[in-house]
Amino acid sequence: GDSDLVILLISDAAQAKLYKKVFAAMKPGATLGLSHGFLLGYLDSINETFPEDMDVIAVCPKGMGPSVRRLYEQGKEVNGAGINASFGVHQNVSGKATDLALGWGVALGSPFMFETTLRSEYCSDIYGERGILLGAVHGIVESLFRRYVRQGMTPEQAFTESSESITGNIVKIISTQGIKAVYDGLSGDDKKVFEKAYSASYKPSKEILQEIYDEVSSGNEIRTVIMQGDRTDKFPVGKIDGTYTWQVGEEVRANRDEDAIPMNPFTAGVYVATMMAQCDVLLEAGHPYSEVINESVIEAVDSLCPYMHYRGIAFMVDNCSFTAKTGSRKWAPRFDYILEQLAYTAVDNGVATNEELISDFTSHRIHGAVVECCKLRPSVDISCDTASSTKEIVIE
Repeated sequence: GDSDLVILLISDAAQAKLYKKVFAAMKPGATLGLSHGFLLGYLDSINETFPEDMDVIAVCPKGMGPSVRRLYEQGKEVNGAGINASFGVHQNVSGKATDLALGWGVALGSPFMFETTLRSEYCSDIYGERGILLGAVHGIVESLFRRYVRQGMTPEQAFTESSESITGNIVKIISTQGIKAVYDGLSGDDKKVFEKAYSASYKPSKEILQEIYDEVSSGNEIRTVIMQGDRTDKFPVGKIDGTYTWQVGEEVRANRDEDAIPMNPFTAGVYVATMMAQCDVLLEAGHPYSEVINESVIEAVDSLCPYMHYRGIAFMVDNCSFTAKTGSRKWAPRFDYILEQLAYTAVDNGVATNEELISDFTSHRIHGAVVECCKLRPSVDISCDTASSTKEIVIE
């Protein structure tokens, strides 16, 4: 074609099928623009590369498409609010690729951008959505809901103390004050409950998270997405909010009092432990703090959890990419199972709190970096119930 910049926004699985046709159709000297590093991951896995005569850039908003659009529209009225983004320059034949990527990010309304590489982006992004962004939080809520019901709570109270406590209280504190502020806001017995839950949940969660990272970085998870894409005609994506947990959630949301949503210290300990474990896996793999925080913290609290708070797990997961939907469905049960089998049983069996883990948490260097990132958050909270030109998905 005649385009100087070809922005490729078809699904990841479709990119893997059609990339040769896309490359062949681009004019010499054109720039390929990506919103995600998946295509590079696929090319890596089959020992292929991008054509050498083109610039290849990526601008990757740290949120799903509908949230990017919603905050862009809100930003027109309120101080240029928008979703922050990473950007990467993979090939710079023209010498102008960085300028083009930055200009594209400004056009998206990103309040700030951080530099990465396409390879680092796809490893952290595909990993993150299978972890605390989507898959892990789904597994956490399912497991805690059942636990609280077994302990004698009504189903409505159990949903409030699990899902609502996360989306209506915990993530709001993290968004504006940082992760450690959740812990610092507790006192007395509540702090001890948090510590027990954190101590019991950190290593089981990290075990699954390390497995996810290894699967992504090796190319296995990319192959999973492509194979799932090949099966969708025969096995279409199904509903994930049909369990009793999310049926109760509909009733709770209909009668919600935002000001009365509790801070459950056990829920907070499990959620924060999983978030910290996710950060540590990325840091140990050499990812920069800016990427770690955006892929493990900011995207969760400012883009994704507001969708779950508004309309439940499926509304959050199914408005994400096919790659994210596939990974969330695959890994959520693993978090559910390992927390049930290893973390909660440790608490119930009276295993002592691991004081070293708690000390590592309270003194972790990431806390200061998260607080700085909180200062750069969008100037408004995303509004999921206002009119928008974006199309949002509800699987019936």
